[in-house]
Amino acid sequence: MTVSATPMNLTRAAHVGISVSDLDASIAFYTALTGREPVAEGTMSSVPFGKAQGLSAAKLRYATINLDGLGIDLIQLQEPVGERTNGKANRPGSMHLCFRVDDFDAVYQRMGEAGYDFLGDDYTFIAGEVTPDEALGTRVAYFNDPDGTNLEIIQPKGGFAS
Repeated sequence: MTVSATPMNLTRAAHVGISVSDLDASIAFYTALTGREPVAEGTMSSVPFGKAQGLSAAKLRYATINLDGLGIDLIQLQEPVGERTNGKANRPGSMHLCFRVDDFDAVYQRMGEAGYDFLGDDYTFIAGEVTPDEALGTRVAYFNDPDGTNLEIIQPKGGFAS
């Protein structure tokens, strides 16, 4: 793919879409994680919408959970059903959704007590491993949703933007 270097100025996110295998289980997971109920739930069956996504058609169920400034669209494609990606951080094309927290220790502890399985130990950015220096002291931990979507909690330090 060759893309022009001309800026498109896309600077505001509206939502992130996450394909799920079981919409009801994912609604329960993300509702527990965010403390927010879906603001919309529904179904769609459309050949043009499917073709817009590079599919022959799309029959799906969906739910939207709004965060502050970003929506999470949970989408269960019923036709055509796809294969699970088992996303890993080192696989090109994989992505993660990051949740900013104000008190990392409290959130990390609550999540552990609630049964969230972290992929590894929490990590604090240290000198010699990360640049810029504004990132030093930033804390992160990674976990997955029921379908293996990579998720992260972060407490940035200094001028580091997450």
